[in-house]
Amino acid sequence: MRASRLMLLMTMAALLFLAVSPGQGQEPRGTVTIDLTGIGAGLGVSWGSGTLRYEGRSYPFSIQGLRVGDVGISTQRAVGTVYYLRNLADFSGNYAAVGAGVAVAGGMAGMTMQNQRGVLIDLYSVQQGVQLNIGPQGFTIDMR
Repeated sequence: MRASRLMLLMTMAALLFLAVSPGQGQEPRGTVTIDLTGIGAGLGVSWGSGTLRYEGRSYPFSIQGLRVGDVGISTQRAVGTVYYLRNLADFSGNYAAVGAGVAVAGGMAGMTMQNQRGVLIDLYSVQQGVQLNIGPQGFTIDMR
């Protein structure tokens, strides 16, 4: 029962988020899955790993982030769609939030991130734990 409710919430969040995404109308170039852990007391840090699916292959990467205004501890599982990726080397870099995020009940959230090479990632996630964030978000991706 819980798993089906979670899947329904993730599907609803994805559909809502894709309707307002800057990547809308573009052909997706890949997908990502990310697992993050975060902790903060005014200034928050997060770390984790992920996998990029691009041109039929899987590429592991590490991810580190910084957020202002974080209070608490949490874990997140995020999935997303990648746009404007011309080659694998363009995926690594510093990503910053583009536009406003979308929040859905049950710990669901969506956000669009973009790096300095123009690669766009539409992310939606499920967060577990208690964490409050009021500042800008960003992260750095490094291919392994």
